[in-house]
Amino acid sequence: MSLSLAPRTLSDVYGPGVALCARPAQQSGVSELRHRNTRDVLSARPIAIAADTSVICSAGGTEPELLSALRDCGLPVGTDLRAFTSEVEFAARVREAVADGLLISMEYPQPVELCPDDSTVKTGAVVGHLNNKATISTLVDPGFRAGREIVPRARLATATPVDRSWVLKAATDDAHGGSLDVYLHQEGEPVVLPAFTDVLDEFVVEEYLRLHRNWGIQLHIAADGRSRLFAVTEQRVDAEGIYLGGFFGQVTTVPAELLTECVAIGQRAADLGYRGLCSLDCARTTDGRLVLLDLNFRITSGSIPLLALESVRPEALDQPAESVKLVTPAPMADVLADLRPMLAAGGLILLAGHDSTRTDHPLRQSTLQLLVLGDDPDEVTARRRALYERFTPTALSLSGSTTTAG
Repeated sequence: MSLSLAPRTLSDVYGPGVALCARPAQQSGVSELRHRNTRDVLSARPIAIAADTSVICSAGGTEPELLSALRDCGLPVGTDLRAFTSEVEFAARVREAVADGLLISMEYPQPVELCPDDSTVKTGAVVGHLNNKATISTLVDPGFRAGREIVPRARLATATPVDRSWVLKAATDDAHGGSLDVYLHQEGEPVVLPAFTDVLDEFVVEEYLRLHRNWGIQLHIAADGRSRLFAVTEQRVDAEGIYLGGFFGQVTTVPAELLTECVAIGQRAADLGYRGLCSLDCARTTDGRLVLLDLNFRITSGSIPLLALESVRPEALDQPAESVKLVTPAPMADVLADLRPMLAAGGLILLAGHDSTRTDHPLRQSTLQLLVLGDDPDEVTARRRALYERFTPTALSLSGSTTTAG
């Protein structure tokens, strides 16, 4: 579902003179290669809907055949792509954008030494605070809060028992997303704490909720500082709670009181200095509660398809559509060659891609995000599944960016 006056491109959200940086910072004390490809992939996702907004992005997203395929879909591909192939080049691209007088829109916090506060659309401190899992309760009305507790390292073992289901999240202002800071434990299963518990001192333990509906409330906050609702999606997650893609178009109705609270949360963030896109992960539980699960103050895999549809297929915004992410070791050119007939048929839109061979990372991997659309929801689901089976036959990851629209 989309609303009138919704943005179509990043330029509609930010206006002129802005460079978007959607790459999480490298975590202190963590190997340069850990999560490196995930961070590069995230940086390249906004390319297709950037228009005149500059994008600091991995060179993996600027593969010529990939850009050509995006343009063939009619998308407003960015006209100023500031590509990097390494950590050193990434820092250089940020500094160059600042030197050119552009304001940096950080979707994830960057060090102030790299990105000074007076050169930003929103400061790293604001972005980090709003995306810190421990901050949720300060932004959400008590009536919509899920049960959660902030736990120091000393209490982590007792707060994460084997005999109860729970969700563990990183409590840090160094928000990075990428499914790197959330761990779901099912009652009775062995507890294998994730890597982030080795480097952080504080965590959030949430109650495990059984969901009846799971929505992504898409908001945008433009330069005027007003929180606006522009679309609602539904989310598809696997048994581990990891985001697999979204339902767009024909979504179930969200209760009015939940929508009102979501817009109010966006306004609270705007009053703190936030500008840009955000996606609020909320749900109706099987026992009828309405809860806010996660707040994502950044561009996500839920907002990108909506901007793409607004740009090239606005008539499809109220029709069934599902997003899907393919990850394969096959060369990008080969995957695109296989996809071109389906793209030409009109029932598939290419949204983003990344070819790791164009960076200095040793990994050899092609990543593509697509949107499957049509008139019949069952047929759309069948084609989305067929894409998975065709391009990930060895059951490589078909997950989204985060446990929320990421």
